[in-house]
Amino acid sequence: MKALQKTTKNKTKSLPLRLIESDDFPIDFLSTLALKESWRKEVHRPVYHVHKWWAKRLGSVFRGIVLGCLLSPNEDFKKAFYQKGDFSGISVFDPFMGSGTTIGEAHKLGCTTIGRDINSVACESVRVAMGPLNREKLLDTFKQLSDGIGEKIRKLYTTEDRYGKPCDVLYFFWVKQTPCPTCKKQIDLFPSYIFAKNAYPNRKPEVQIYCPKCEGIFAGLNHSETARCTDCSNEFNPHKGPAQGSNAFCNVCSKNFSILDAVRETDNTPNHKLYAKLVLTKEGEKQYLRATKKDKLEYDTCSKTLNQGVQDGKIKLPDTNLVDGYNTRQAMGYNYRTWRDFFNDRQLLSLGWLHDEILKIKDHSTRDALLLLFSGVLEFNNLFTSYKGEGTGAVRHMFAHHILKPERMPIEANVWGTPKSSGSFLNLFKSRLIRALDYREEPFEISVNGKDTTIVCSDPFTGDVSIGYPTNGAQNRGIFLSCGSSDKTDLIGKVDLVVTDPPFFDNVHYSELADFFYSWQRLAPRGFIGKSQTTRDKKEVQDKRTADFSKKLRDVFGECNRILKDDGLLVFTYHHSRSEGWSAVAEAVYGAGFTFVNAHPVKSEMSVAAPKTQAKSPIQLDVIFVCRKRVMDLRPIRSPNDATRIAKEETLRKASLLRSIGLELSRNDIRVILYSKFLVALGPMHSTTNIAEMLNQYVADSFTDNIRKEFVESNKPLAT
Repeated sequence: MKALQKTTKNKTKSLPLRLIESDDFPIDFLSTLALKESWRKEVHRPVYHVHKWWAKRLGSVFRGIVLGCLLSPNEDFKKAFYQKGDFSGISVFDPFMGSGTTIGEAHKLGCTTIGRDINSVACESVRVAMGPLNREKLLDTFKQLSDGIGEKIRKLYTTEDRYGKPCDVLYFFWVKQTPCPTCKKQIDLFPSYIFAKNAYPNRKPEVQIYCPKCEGIFAGLNHSETARCTDCSNEFNPHKGPAQGSNAFCNVCSKNFSILDAVRETDNTPNHKLYAKLVLTKEGEKQYLRATKKDKLEYDTCSKTLNQGVQDGKIKLPDTNLVDGYNTRQAMGYNYRTWRDFFNDRQLLSLGWLHDEILKIKDHSTRDALLLLFSGVLEFNNLFTSYKGEGTGAVRHMFAHHILKPERMPIEANVWGTPKSSGSFLNLFKSRLIRALDYREEPFEISVNGKDTTIVCSDPFTGDVSIGYPTNGAQNRGIFLSCGSSDKTDLIGKVDLVVTDPPFFDNVHYSELADFFYSWQRLAPRGFIGKSQTTRDKKEVQDKRTADFSKKLRDVFGECNRILKDDGLLVFTYHHSRSEGWSAVAEAVYGAGFTFVNAHPVKSEMSVAAPKTQAKSPIQLDVIFVCRKRVMDLRPIRSPNDATRIAKEETLRKASLLRSIGLELSRNDIRVILYSKFLVALGPMHSTTNIAEMLNQYVADSFTDNIRKEFVESNKPLAT
């Protein structure tokens, strides 16, 4: 802690002053923890997973970042990591708060934390997740809901098993339809007639198949190219449905046609056909069955009940429209015009009833917690979800691909749920809300020793959250939150640290996706939730154009410079695969009056996340950028040639260290390290005039490939 309290009025003082500024910052230790945490983030840091947010960073890494900013280079980081921190005089600001990872980790270390985000959905999630929660009231209120509205919703998901006995429905299976443009016949948009299989089909190859002739449901094998219906003896290839890629085939007039064009001709959202169900018998057996005429009639009854409830004003539903954008355009292409269109009538009826009952809860903290849980349930109960199958969480939530992708074979889950359901109000109450409460009472860290060992080494969360900013400097473990653009704050005084994870300029547009949740949240204004039509804001740091992104990020970092103490640090995580992503962030940092004093590559989110597995050269590293105010950086300015030489040496050294703990690095991982080390090696740049040109000239693709080749030839294998 001594290092943090030193001033740097004497400009001859050498750097670094903090552990995170030194080359000894333990990226191997943090990456080992990150590897373990990334597989079950929601279990190891549940307080940040009460509600959906995008690009959540790993809590162990951010604990390490904050701690690295507080320790001097000669202190034992690994020992301090598992000790209670008491940095009550330190204030930490996060201008891109998101799910609150920085806030929670700094809070656990005893700091005063100040979080701000431009999106009200994010702010409200953090406010509730870290605010007052009473276990007894939550459990009692949940039981009352279960005995009342829960029972009413469960009745909407009852049917008969194959023996004619009453049972619960776990999931209904639907398929999108569109009329053939030529003969107008409704075409079922099955990409495959296999609609259910195990998450590990090589080990458990049995699958469930829909017969296109008689609509029967029967079992088959995943590898078989021929299936024979047990009801009508129809033989067909179960892997080939009428919808292949962007086109569909009409088996009546034998015409191929564009699915998107056919949908647009109707000017309505696609129809859906109910064709199967997975039931849970009274004996606990799961059965896949065809949807019966009675099932379809009961759905029609739900539609009539919903319409009557809306007309009578007893059921309130979202009434906001989608607005064209990068992440909404695909859904709008399928004629989804309102957020209400994302649900079928039974889902709307169930959710409308449940939402109304939660609003009747008198205790505001309990009500707000259950409203946040309700909002999280929306992610798993809509027409954009799909079936992952047995052997895992059955419902693949709508944001699995970070886009609003219309699902051709959506799954309808039991909204209230059963003990064997996935994504239901019942299950998420236990796995999200109660688990977060457990963690708040005994915050733990993952041990590097042992498979599932955890260590409790932080005081419980206080449960106190203030709206606004601290008025009297650092306050012991205070949490202060605000909503708005971070390019201008009303913060009085100075903070010790700015620790954050800014958005990527050409990836997920958070507000466009967050509006899905906000369309329901705005029905009951509270906390940070108002009545506006959208969470979109022209100041959101999220742009396709590099110059726009860089300017907005520079404006935020400029405000951070204003409120940061002269000897304070700006530390943020970042990665990108293209040079323009790096020039954009460099221009923002330099333009805001900061310089890069070090960069540390660490393991980031789970390697099997959808955006990673779909990438040609996936990035599994984040760079921790450590920045100082330019006036405090006394290093010499280096030539690009010298910076290139140093960057190469550092890239090979850091890659070797990460490889030693078992990380297989892709070409883009090498690029991430190289770019970051080049920016650090340049020294305290005073101009951004030639930064893009320098990156393209001195750390071009060919140079990256040469480093990768040298690394491979040194008997340290890399992933392809």
